[in-house]
Amino acid sequence: MVSHARWKLARDEKVAQGIAEDPEVERRREEISLAFDLGQAVYDRRVALGLSQTELARRAGMTQPQVSKLELGGTVPTVPLLARLARAMEAVFRMELFGSSIRVTFTDLDGTAPEKAGTEPSSTEHASASGTEAEAETDAGAERTAATG
Repeated sequence: MVSHARWKLARDEKVAQGIAEDPEVERRREEISLAFDLGQAVYDRRVALGLSQTELARRAGMTQPQVSKLELGGTVPTVPLLARLARAMEAVFRMELFGSSIRVTFTDLDGTAPEKAGTEPSSTEHASASGTEAEAETDAGAERTAATG
C-alpha cells in the first residue's frame, strides 16, 4: 500500500514533468479540500463555544453522527445546512473564494470570534494567503481525523 506522503510526492513529480491531472480528479480534490475546510470551521466554532457535538446537533436539527461526519470532512454541507449551523452557533458564516484559496469562518454576530481562556485562535479565521498555509490547515484537520478515528 502506498502511503499518502508517497502518493503526494508522485503527484508532485508528475505535475513538475508537465503531466496534467485528469480534470475530474482535480475537481474531486478541490471538493474534498472544501469539505475539510468547512468541517474544520464548524469544529473550531463549536469547540470555542464549548458545545458538544450532541448539543450542536440538537440546536441545528441534526443528529450527532451527522455533525461528526461533517466535522471530519466526510460531506460537503448544503447552503441551507450551513445557515442552520450558523444560527445554532449564533454566528455569521462567511466563505470567501480568491484564486485557489478559500477562507471559511464562523464569527460572532458582532464580527468577532469567541474567546475561551487558554485557547488559540481558530485556524480557519485567517485567510490562507499561500498554499503552505492551506496545507497546514489541511494537515491539522487530518491530524484531528486520525486522532478521533
